[in-house]
Amino acid sequence: MRPLARIHADALRSVGHEVRLVTSDQHPESGPARDDEWVLDPRPKQPSTYRPFLRVRREALAFGADVVVTELVRDPRWLTLGGGVPRIDVVHDDRPHDSGEQRPRWERSLFDRWGAGADLTLFFSEFVAGRVDRTPQALVPLSSDVADAAVPRFVEAEDRRDFVLSGRLNGYKNIPVALEAWTLHRSGPRYRGDQLVLIGDGEAPGELPDGVRWQRGPFRYADQLDTLARAKASLVHYRRATQSGVQVLAMQLGVMPVVSPEGALPELQPPGGPVVGVDDVRGLADALDVLADPAEAVRAGCRAREAYVERHSRPRVAEALSVAVGRAAGRRGGSTGR
Repeated sequence: MRPLARIHADALRSVGHEVRLVTSDQHPESGPARDDEWVLDPRPKQPSTYRPFLRVRREALAFGADVVVTELVRDPRWLTLGGGVPRIDVVHDDRPHDSGEQRPRWERSLFDRWGAGADLTLFFSEFVAGRVDRTPQALVPLSSDVADAAVPRFVEAEDRRDFVLSGRLNGYKNIPVALEAWTLHRSGPRYRGDQLVLIGDGEAPGELPDGVRWQRGPFRYADQLDTLARAKASLVHYRRATQSGVQVLAMQLGVMPVVSPEGALPELQPPGGPVVGVDDVRGLADALDVLADPAEAVRAGCRAREAYVERHSRPRVAEALSVAVGRAAGRRGGSTGR
């Protein structure tokens, strides 16, 4: 979650807070450490990680934070970094998407209990907030992982082409249904010569049908933003979901997501955006038929972009985060500057 943490840190700075990140190099987009980052190796069984951890712990405590925000912590040593100040815990999902996200029992026991003791729990959707038994709660708009300054220009109709399905391409992405719907669309009268582009590492079921291209490899924004921005639609038609950064990224780029009714996907969908049943192959093909028209893709993309600016842009995120920080600090009578 390092790119998203950077977005949140920059949002808080934009409204006057001083922020430092304690993070790790586990995301493909991590890159070199920024000036505001302390980077640790979260593997407590590795003796070589202890000296850097102790140095960062001293520096983090000396920073004197008023509020600590924790997110997906899995190294027990990190529980000591807060220094006893008010804490906000960030919860992304109400359950694992698949077996690859299932944590060992000892982790669930330790970190779930620790997370539940936070002064405030932050959620990105009403759906997840309603399924996790924690109080008090705060809602913050889900942000894209990509800074607005890195977003390509809005792509007009003459340059729109292809449909995309991107991210970690595992079973919960519902790829077999997407491929079946693609084949149906491609054989129909409203096909416009596009390809379905799969972007990312993961699993693909058997041989890919005609008109499908798979760009294998880690999903890196710098390599893929142009492809994503010129797409006619982004398939976020998941079999299991909470909320999706891929959905919000599409909106930021001016591309309409096509989603399933799972989790918070309908909650975050732009007004009038397609919501298609998980196993509704015909309905998904119909959505592809409509958005294959470049003019319709641009109209839908404009609605998606407007929804992003109104609900998910940095000013909205900064305002909600700042309110959450103030609430957490206020529960113990603290200040709200760091």
